[in-house]
Amino acid sequence: MRYHRAVETYLVGGAVRDALLSRPVKERDWVIVGGTPEELLARGFLPVGRDFPVFLHPETREEHALARLERKVGPGYRGFVTEFSPAVTLEQDLARRDLTINAMAQAADGTIIDPFAGREDLARRVLRHVSPAFVEDPVRILRVARFLARFAPLGFTVAPETIALMRTMVERGEADALVAERVWRELERALAEPQPLAAIELLRACGALRIVLPEIEAMDLNRLRVLQTAASRETRVIVRFAALVNALDIDAIESLCTRLRVPQDYRELGVLGRRLCDRVHRCAGAPADDLLALLEEADAFRRPARFQDLLELCECDARARFELDEAVYAARQRLAAAHEAAAAVSLDASERAGLVGPAIGEQLRARRLTAIASL
Repeated sequence: MRYHRAVETYLVGGAVRDALLSRPVKERDWVIVGGTPEELLARGFLPVGRDFPVFLHPETREEHALARLERKVGPGYRGFVTEFSPAVTLEQDLARRDLTINAMAQAADGTIIDPFAGREDLARRVLRHVSPAFVEDPVRILRVARFLARFAPLGFTVAPETIALMRTMVERGEADALVAERVWRELERALAEPQPLAAIELLRACGALRIVLPEIEAMDLNRLRVLQTAASRETRVIVRFAALVNALDIDAIESLCTRLRVPQDYRELGVLGRRLCDRVHRCAGAPADDLLALLEEADAFRRPARFQDLLELCECDARARFELDEAVYAARQRLAAAHEAAAAVSLDASERAGLVGPAIGEQLRARRLTAIASL
């Protein structure tokens, strides 16, 4: 798209990378070279950026950012001053990006602009930093780990020199400046990728794991197989988080969740899994009263969706820890059947007649116990 002869718009970043990898392009970002905020506003673009000029296209609503430079002025990922002007070139804008595979652009005629050999690194299956300025932003440590979690199944590895830079950043204390919200955001996104264990292993290799997830740093890597099992089963991200922390004690889970400000539903499932997984594993032949007690402790009748997440977590744990290769995880099948039978029980008005307070609950529990025992 051309606004006038001095202004050019380029597709950049992940959209270019994913198209070259023949992967689906989920969203498209654009960089405008030679433009000004005033020009974009005059053409109906909507401003959305707070720290630098980002606008939404008036028709497509896709993000368009003015080409910019970033200058390091303080510690951490917030210690930057952003500079933009019509004089900033496309190459200068691309140079501030993290990885070479993310530092490519595509012109309106389809030409790929690739000043940092991103296409070669795509072919080599390498994640490599663009420039030594990589060390200025500690969030890039987490981003590289997330990209490895996404692309490891395609054979990607991280360049040794990039790992060395990440290690240097940790040694200099840059990772100490990471704030909880940003760590959690990147961790959650990494957990959603196909191979999240690769992200954890990379963070351990560069020394960052002891900074951002010290509880996981101390864990035996074999216990992290539960996480990869959860990912291979394409579970929800909340289940993958619970799988990550399942080998920790409850105090450690609570500490991690408090420090990173993990959402409450993630915290609850993590703690619940730690408390109940081993009991679930043993319930295949359990009597009806034990099954009902387990269902009640899991709050399965009031929170059936979370109960299903718990069952999925327990199956991942069993398959990873005990190398369970049977088609059916019998404990899950047994407990799910008990839940279905007990949840179907209700008391009609005539059955409630004459009952008050706790007596109603006692009668309902007795009926549920009978339903489970009849399986």
